[in-house]
Amino acid sequence: MEIRAAKMEDLPQMMAVYATARQFMRKTGNPDQWQDHYPPADLVKKGIEEGKTFLCVAEGPQDGKKEDALQEGELLGVFYFAVEEDPTYRKIYEGSWLQEGAYGVVHRVASSGRGRGFAGACFDWAGRRCLALRAKSLRIDTHRENRVMQHVLEKAGFVRCGIIYLEDGAKRLAYQKLLPG
Repeated sequence: MEIRAAKMEDLPQMMAVYATARQFMRKTGNPDQWQDHYPPADLVKKGIEEGKTFLCVAEGPQDGKKEDALQEGELLGVFYFAVEEDPTYRKIYEGSWLQEGAYGVVHRVASSGRGRGFAGACFDWAGRRCLALRAKSLRIDTHRENRVMQHVLEKAGFVRCGIIYLEDGAKRLAYQKLLPG
């Protein structure tokens, strides 16, 4: 897998991946996290313009059934990453962050449903970028009904730290992963 910055010409494929992710969430018991059109295209465009939206793409064909083989450059997933303060992470309830100081944030993680290991590759890449930018941890949040993402986060070494509230008042489970070094 290769991770690269998203470009405006990637937008239609990215929006299709987000649609697939919304369907998957509904099917797996999480109908409320991303409503019909989240994330909106203007938010995704802003992330692209700021250089904070990234794609995970297949580097080449993989073994398996010919009809299921990944094609070189095929979009496997999308995510937002930046080393920046997230205003919704300033206050945490029913717990505390593992560490203060500079951190990376990962948001809007969505898989195409093709290939394996996208989330792990995303978090590993983001962790390396954090360390290069002198940030010692990663933070992310998810909906209480998003059991799939909770499992993925815990498998990737994230620790549930408490509850945060988004700007619209929505409640989210807050996670943090300390990085070596």
